[in-house]
Amino acid sequence: MNKLQITNYKQWTISKLQNINKILSFGHCCFWYCLLFVICGLLFGISSRSFSQNTSQVCFKEKCINVEVVQKEEELHRGLQFRKSLDPDSGMLFVFKKSWPYAFWMKDTLIPLDMIWMDDTRRIVHIEHNVPPCTADPCPSYPPRHEALYVLEINAGYAEELGLRLRDTAEFRLKGAEK
Repeated sequence: MNKLQITNYKQWTISKLQNINKILSFGHCCFWYCLLFVICGLLFGISSRSFSQNTSQVCFKEKCINVEVVQKEEELHRGLQFRKSLDPDSGMLFVFKKSWPYAFWMKDTLIPLDMIWMDDTRRIVHIEHNVPPCTADPCPSYPPRHEALYVLEINAGYAEELGLRLRDTAEFRLKGAEK
């Protein structure tokens, strides 16, 4: 082989090695992406399974209501505003820092609700049945007759369907909530 042939052979070899390196690095990259995809899939499956097992509930006798628990100031003010629907056996539990006769209104709330106030022992102290959405300002306010630490909002008519009465006591099964 002469010098030109050797030079061409070296260039050909280098270009083939570079191509092989590109293929290997692409394969290596694909391996990591595939591994990342599998790990994310497993984590998502685990987290979604954990979420369904970690649903907070408010129970009266044998009937439990899946609840979204709100305790932060902005969540307490927003509540169920702008929601177009609420699952049949679900609701929102408002957890306050201290007992008080908290009045609620239906400003920007699109669905009729039952509101259930409970004291620090989780005993029902007041119920407002079938509260309609507010259609014009000023919106009416719904105050309880007694101080409450918790307020549960559920679909209108559900409190009657459950047979809830004053002095009934709730059991809370709260996941990840402070109280």
